[in-house]
Amino acid sequence: MASGIEIRPAHFPGRAPIDAYGNGGFRFADMSHRGSILCLPSGIHDWTAVDAKTLTVDDFSRIIAQAGEIEFLLVGTGDTMRVLSKELKLALKEAGISVDPMSTGAAVRTYNIMLSESRAVAAALIAVEG
Repeated sequence: MASGIEIRPAHFPGRAPIDAYGNGGFRFADMSHRGSILCLPSGIHDWTAVDAKTLTVDDFSRIIAQAGEIEFLLVGTGDTMRVLSKELKLALKEAGISVDPMSTGAAVRTYNIMLSESRAVAAALIAVEG
């Protein structure tokens, strides 16, 4: 029998507002997470994205898989708003998801408001250092 620590992908199994962001991570539900996150109906998940300029459709596969539960997707693109690729916008549109890119700070604030209104919202948030 092997001994040691089992490393599992980070996942919080619920919906929670984001309490704080910056310093390369996020705080929510009395926990902190270093790195980017996906806030989905299935919970808050670790996300490997680090730069909005390199985002691909594959980076959004978990979101597209839950498309029936998501109407609005907020994409926090880092310190500043960045335009998403036409391919990515088309894939999300075909999945029935309305996407709105904005800075991560603006996405966190908007996500918290929409979540408090019980909207069918999700967020893909790239961590920022500031």
